[in-house]
Amino acid sequence: MQTFDVTDYATRFAGKSSAIKRPREITYFSYDEDHILRHDESSLRYYYTPDLNVDLSQGYSNFIKHDDSTDEHLDSLLDALVELERKEGKSSTDGVHFVTWRGMMTKIMTVPFLEDGFEMNAVFHEGTIFIEENNLYKQSTRGFQDERGARMSFWGYKFETLSTLSKTWDDATREEIEGRTNDIVNNKAQYCSIVQTGFGDSGLIIAGEVDAIWDCRPMNPANPINYVELKTSRQITSMNQQINFEKKLQRFWAQSFLLGVPKIIIGFRDDYGILKSLEIKETQGIPTEIRKAHVAQGLGPPPWNGNVAINFTTTFLEWLKGVLAGKDGVWRIRYQQRGSQIEVFQVQDTGYAGVLTDRFLAWRKELREKLLNNPDLEIDAAGEASI
Repeated sequence: MQTFDVTDYATRFAGKSSAIKRPREITYFSYDEDHILRHDESSLRYYYTPDLNVDLSQGYSNFIKHDDSTDEHLDSLLDALVELERKEGKSSTDGVHFVTWRGMMTKIMTVPFLEDGFEMNAVFHEGTIFIEENNLYKQSTRGFQDERGARMSFWGYKFETLSTLSKTWDDATREEIEGRTNDIVNNKAQYCSIVQTGFGDSGLIIAGEVDAIWDCRPMNPANPINYVELKTSRQITSMNQQINFEKKLQRFWAQSFLLGVPKIIIGFRDDYGILKSLEIKETQGIPTEIRKAHVAQGLGPPPWNGNVAINFTTTFLEWLKGVLAGKDGVWRIRYQQRGSQIEVFQVQDTGYAGVLTDRFLAWRKELREKLLNNPDLEIDAAGEASI
């Protein structure tokens, strides 16, 4: 077992943040309303301001909920990379050290300020470390959700439904815009963006669900995309609630920062689930905003620091590369609740334990052989070779 010390983070990882490579979308995919994978943007939603004083519980009994207890590994992400590589005729992970879901990177980024534990599985293949959540740990640590908790969870999905359209507003009818309150909430449908980014010398490919787009895709694909993250939170009526909200903002910030989502739109609701107000936050400005607020109000240091989170992540990823690069088998990355270290140890001597799919491995073998036999080869969208 090897360990990475997370103590004294406030001083060890303080200072100017490490160099970050701006997330650039390389591809995307959708799940339709039956949670069937589609290599398109059919489930992309468009933001449209919701009405206030709406009951977020409306439609709760008709909620179509995705069963997330099934271990989906990295399957859809890997499928999307295969589709991309068939079109481009080259590996998408050249120079990329890590491939994972945004959720895993969010957990890593927030370790210095995180109280919850986590476990992840990792494998090394063709120069890249692939990381997924350990589903057994996830299910075993998931607490019981009572009726109140289930309803509060629904409020977030309802807010997304109230705040989005399936097409741009100018293409939507008045009935579609005004009828969102009665739309059935279905979280099986998702749109996921896959970006290439980097922390220091570590290159990453990260995939994560995107709630909506602010306007439309830019004409120049090299330009940033105005995605938005939609969140709900309780109205703030006390200092303790303000501090708790600031802690919650760290996750909001990290999730959006990792995918390059520039805006976070927060719907504030009361204890009865009535939507009371909206606030739009610029992702990049959140750490500075919290710090300035604490200074102005004489509250002392804020509950988290963005530069510390970035520097911690950069250092940890560099260390993890040294531990896992070139290693066979399946490895576990474990952080115990309120722990002082992240542990990395081998759990399987050989194989991939489902982290990598047979389709992905077969395709990579095919691609490798084609490029080896003819380095000038181009591969068309159907996967056929041509000169």
